[in-house]
Amino acid sequence: MIPRLAPHRLAEDAQRVWIGFGGRADRLWMRLLRPGFRHCFAVLQDANGWTVVEPLSGRLLVARPVLPAEFDLPAFYRRAGLTLLGPFEPGPAACSMLPPLSPYSCVSVCRALLGSEAPFALTPRQLFGALRRWRHDRKKIIDSPMEAL
Repeated sequence: MIPRLAPHRLAEDAQRVWIGFGGRADRLWMRLLRPGFRHCFAVLQDANGWTVVEPLSGRLLVARPVLPAEFDLPAFYRRAGLTLLGPFEPGPAACSMLPPLSPYSCVSVCRALLGSEAPFALTPRQLFGALRRWRHDRKKIIDSPMEAL
C-alpha cells in the first residue's frame, strides 16, 4: 500500500512578500537601468521564518536563513540601503492557456511570486512604480489585512 502524502497546506500558513530593489551595474547592459533599481528580489515570511528569493544572472538562489523569529529582515535590508515595498499577500495559483510572455528576469520572478494579478513591468523601476500604485489601489478596494499597514 502506498502511503498517502499530506496535501500542501500553504493556505493555513499565510505568507507575506516584500519586494526589494537595488543593485549596482555589474553587467555592462545594466548601466542602462536607473541606479538603485537595477535589480529586484523577494523576501517571504511565513510561520516558519524567512525565505529569500534572489534571481541572479544564470541561476535562481533560494535561501532559508536561520534567524530568530522576531528578526525584522525587511528592516535589515533597508538599513543596508535597499528599497523595499510590502508586505504583499501572494495571489492564488492560477492556470492560463498561454505561458507568460515576458522574458525570464528578476522582475518576472518577483511578479510570479505575487501571483497572476501582479502588475506588468519589464524593469525593476517599472515594477517599483507599478507596485506602489497597485498597493494603493488595492487598499481602496479590498478589505484585507494589508489595509492596516
